[in-house]
Amino acid sequence: MLMSFLILLRSPSVTRLLLGSWVGRLPSAMAALTIPLALREAGSGYGFVGAAAGSYAIAAAVGSPLLGRLVDRWGQTRVLVPTALLAAAGFVAIALAPSQPAAVLVGAVLAGSMTPPLEPCLRVLWPAIAPEGKLESAYALDSSAQELVFVAGPLVVTGSVAVWSPTAALYVQALLGLFGVAVVASSRPSRQWRAEARSTDWLGPLRSGRLVTLLSALIGVGFAIGTLNVLVVSYAERWDVPGGAPSLLALNAFGSLAGVLVYGSRSWPGTLANRGLLFAAGLVVGYGLLVLVPPPGYMVVLMLLTGAFLAPMLTVTFVLVGELAPPGTTTEAFAWLVTLFAAGTSLGSAAVGNVLAHTNEHWAALCGTAGALVTLTILALGRKGFAAGPVAAPVPATADAAQH
Repeated sequence: MLMSFLILLRSPSVTRLLLGSWVGRLPSAMAALTIPLALREAGSGYGFVGAAAGSYAIAAAVGSPLLGRLVDRWGQTRVLVPTALLAAAGFVAIALAPSQPAAVLVGAVLAGSMTPPLEPCLRVLWPAIAPEGKLESAYALDSSAQELVFVAGPLVVTGSVAVWSPTAALYVQALLGLFGVAVVASSRPSRQWRAEARSTDWLGPLRSGRLVTLLSALIGVGFAIGTLNVLVVSYAERWDVPGGAPSLLALNAFGSLAGVLVYGSRSWPGTLANRGLLFAAGLVVGYGLLVLVPPPGYMVVLMLLTGAFLAPMLTVTFVLVGELAPPGTTTEAFAWLVTLFAAGTSLGSAAVGNVLAHTNEHWAALCGTAGALVTLTILALGRKGFAAGPVAAPVPATADAAQH
């Protein structure tokens, strides 16, 4: 299993880009904690804390596809560097004036909307830097790194608050973002990458009906994850769970990491579309069993089970997005993936919170099952279209690109 990933990591620029992107993504995983903690330390009420955190999340969701389009037009370096500086400025603005509502909201919107598009930038580079036959392994490694981002981000916040303060944590995440972008943007593959010529159609990648169908399926998965994030909090309040809700989510992330490492370690039979269907069906089964809301011992198994199918399904999705995106729009297509997944997560959290307020955990868990079922249904309906998608040529770092 490990040999496949070792071959990948030994390839030129792979380790550098993976680690740089990973560090640069940490601020996104930290912001959900650092902004509320800094504002609460400054005496802000929960109403304003929620408004500031929501402003950051909405700005990030809106900004991601727009920045992805700019990368497709201008290249990676000319977008990554200024966005890293502006996002850092937004976090610093909040840190300097956490008691000033106007400064906080401006800082939150600036930091969110200018979040460097490191995820889509790395994903469009994989076809050029991954060894032949290792593209799916590369996307699997990317998925596992993403899981670790959301484990490490809160730990960095915890350490920063313990050693310094919540305000200092904002400075730490600003520095991490700058460092990660510097590592990626200064690499040869990133500097040389140029998108293929594209149509002037303002819809960009969304003019592909098959791609829109695929991206829509991600909303359902995000919805399921959003329900789980809130459900485990309620569950941990009712049951004696060592470590509480964070330990349950950590188990889910571990299951996801294990699943994607197994998936990426070898080649599998069948089409990508069929494998995506299989993993989506696994998610439906896992979330369906959560409706039982079993005692902690069984809940541990279900956390691992639901996680085990998530990252492999996302890996398949990454490959399909690269294949289905119209020429010259791949970065924006991956940015839309990030945005729609995040939108689904937000909707799921909001919906299950309301369900828990009026019913019980069984109905709340059913919401997650519904989200996974929506994904399975959309993938089943679009399966033939996904299978017909042409394999994208490795466009990054070509001879033409090197002339720019």
